[in-house]
Amino acid sequence: MAAVLAGGAGLALLLIPVGMAAVSEGGEWPQWRGPDRNGISPETGWLARWPQSGPERLWKAEIGYGYSSVAVAGGRVYAMGNDGRRDTVWCLDAATGRVVWRKSYPCRKGGYPGPRATPTVDGKVVYTISRQAQVFCFDAATGKVLWSKDLARELKVRTPTWGFAGSPLVMGKLLVLNVGTAGAALDKTTGRVVWSTGAGKAGYASPVAFKMDGRETVLIFSARALNCLDVRTGKLLWSLPWRTSYDINAADPIVVGNRIFISNGYGPGSCALVKVENGKPSIVWQNKEMKNHFSTCVIYKGYIYGAHGTGHVVLRCLSLDTGEVKWTSPRLRMASLILADGKLIVQADAGKLLVVEATPEAYRPIAQATVLRGQCWTMPVLAGGRIYCRNSGKNTGRGELVCLDVRRR
Repeated sequence: MAAVLAGGAGLALLLIPVGMAAVSEGGEWPQWRGPDRNGISPETGWLARWPQSGPERLWKAEIGYGYSSVAVAGGRVYAMGNDGRRDTVWCLDAATGRVVWRKSYPCRKGGYPGPRATPTVDGKVVYTISRQAQVFCFDAATGKVLWSKDLARELKVRTPTWGFAGSPLVMGKLLVLNVGTAGAALDKTTGRVVWSTGAGKAGYASPVAFKMDGRETVLIFSARALNCLDVRTGKLLWSLPWRTSYDINAADPIVVGNRIFISNGYGPGSCALVKVENGKPSIVWQNKEMKNHFSTCVIYKGYIYGAHGTGHVVLRCLSLDTGEVKWTSPRLRMASLILADGKLIVQADAGKLLVVEATPEAYRPIAQATVLRGQCWTMPVLAGGRIYCRNSGKNTGRGELVCLDVRRR
């Protein structure tokens, strides 16, 4: 299969030249859910207590409609948005917000408008996927398109109701995507399809690497099951049924050794700890105490922290070993979170940003401030002493990305 969709199948691209920005120093968050794809930042010593007005805002950028998060690498921020007719991939200077490059291509905004998946930075390149499964490989420094694919058209796969949402995962020489029955993999250098699993309906979660008995595998949620595949061949090794109303498997599986935590929020909604032994999964415990609408939990020192519920949610802490609830917060409206230096950084709807101590002892909020307005469902990011938050643009008419300074003076 052609690497760059030759023969007229390539995507029309609008090239918008802009000035280059200097590379700044700072931490890395190169993909969805961070360096280890687990929602945990390695940064320590950042400023977790703020004045009532919140952390200093360094800059704000209008990037369009969307729910995707950002990747931060090499002093640059990579983001995506939609203006109603086309997606734009943005490369911004992390320190100033100045545009380094941007590239646009035709893409419908859809219901709950804009892209869902987060860019993935792998060395000198950036990978993106749209809600219509348009896949791009860009030169990270210049934005030059190295290859592109209209994967939905090429593989003739069904599009999920709310569009493709899984962020690209690099595993060795492969780019793994949640497209089709149980995923697909491309040669990351050329875009050639290495394997695909059929035209069935994908889930919304992102692929997650899993080492099973020393074997490199990948976990991919389809519409109705958690699937484990040999990453080299795409062979299905096992499948665990996981049904929801509307076929919404949106929260990622979380790997801890040979155990996997999974959750969903839609009818009836539940969570479970799965153990894999001798190549077979079995459920250790299952309950309804952590129903993730779309935000994936984090696991820290043997405890699960996450947003429980759909619509109105609470933050909650569960024991990983038993599923026992340790504490529950007051009610919020939607929330997504990450963890850094033993603290949860929580982005709640209407722009509320919270810091909460990650301890099973009790719910202990440390700081909170309103940093945006409108619908805010996207996971925040901490990198280089800066917190990045975005709104979807759905209620405000434009999607905004803000950069907040939490470096200690």
